[in-house]
Amino acid sequence: MKWPADRIAKTSQKTFGMYEKAMRSGVTDLIHLEVGQPIFDTPAHIKEATIAALRAGKVHYSDVRGEPALRAALAQKLRDYNGIAASADDVIVTNGLTHASYLAFMAALDPGDEVMLLDPYYPQHLNKIELAGGVPVIASLAREENFAIRADLIERHVTRRTRMIVLVNPANPTGRVYTRRELEALASVAIRHNLLVVSDEVYDQVLYDDNRHISIATLPGMAERTLTMFAFTKAYAMDGWRLGYLTAPAHMLPAMLKISMNDVTHVNTFIQYGGIAAVTGPPEALRGMIAEDERKRDLVVERLNKMRGVKCNAPEGTIYALANIEGTGRESSAITDALLEKTRVVVEDGGFYGPSGRGHLRISFGSQTMERLSEALDRMDEFFGSL
Repeated sequence: MKWPADRIAKTSQKTFGMYEKAMRSGVTDLIHLEVGQPIFDTPAHIKEATIAALRAGKVHYSDVRGEPALRAALAQKLRDYNGIAASADDVIVTNGLTHASYLAFMAALDPGDEVMLLDPYYPQHLNKIELAGGVPVIASLAREENFAIRADLIERHVTRRTRMIVLVNPANPTGRVYTRRELEALASVAIRHNLLVVSDEVYDQVLYDDNRHISIATLPGMAERTLTMFAFTKAYAMDGWRLGYLTAPAHMLPAMLKISMNDVTHVNTFIQYGGIAAVTGPPEALRGMIAEDERKRDLVVERLNKMRGVKCNAPEGTIYALANIEGTGRESSAITDALLEKTRVVVEDGGFYGPSGRGHLRISFGSQTMERLSEALDRMDEFFGSL
């Protein structure tokens, strides 16, 4: 008997990175700055709406596309905040953004189709492309320009097999929020070569300073070729709820729904009422969490830039800082291992996110309290000072 299937054996194991290594290390008193998990509790009004739905008997099968009231609320959010002209019929509720992107790759790719990942990239997208039979192609961004998108850097990788480009905006791991000019550069390549774009916008509301998020589907010629996906994970501190959503061109939705029905049937019924409360409820809780993350970002950037051999641009969005440690003269993979062993601080090697990430550390400042984050930075400062 042959088991497992060949496609499983051929799929990269890029999922947990340093988290797995830290858990196997036996080291205690770890401060985890490698996991993209919000530290906040889910706001109370979201929990209460979910409890009320349970008590009201929302415990049975429901619409496979998602509860109509949630899809209507999400369509309103897409129109008002993202500028995407969506109706409730254009939305599918998913089991987190991970599920949404899986649907996109499974629905759009045939074996051998090439999918471009902008390097540094989000590793789980690579895994799912391979599971769908696609071939990941790495297109490195302009590292010397703070990982800017340029059309020439993308277009040089286009072949007759290219089917899709994956965009993460705001970007994990770099913390970039792409400008209209950068998105127009990517859109020009997609339109010239008739490519789909999968746009992961899970951090669309986690923005700092005066940065503004632009959904690429709103650019001319892009609505008909963009599959846009979101989740409640980061902005609403709902990572364990596994609740997300997508919108896509009408001709793609039936295929994605077919896969979703055979994969999960539909998302848990009663938690969708928590999603309604999140989208339609008071914005103060969301604003408070983002303001706290911005204070953490400022602390991390200030402290990192004072450490020997370390430089760090201020993230424009997300909960990640990507610190350049080339000034230490050490490999980033060796630094992450040494930090784990000597300081009990867990950060992610930038090389986990592709070749352009080498020489960097990704630090998740949203995953700890301010006090615990300060302690981690003290330990790191002492470590870099001793090199």
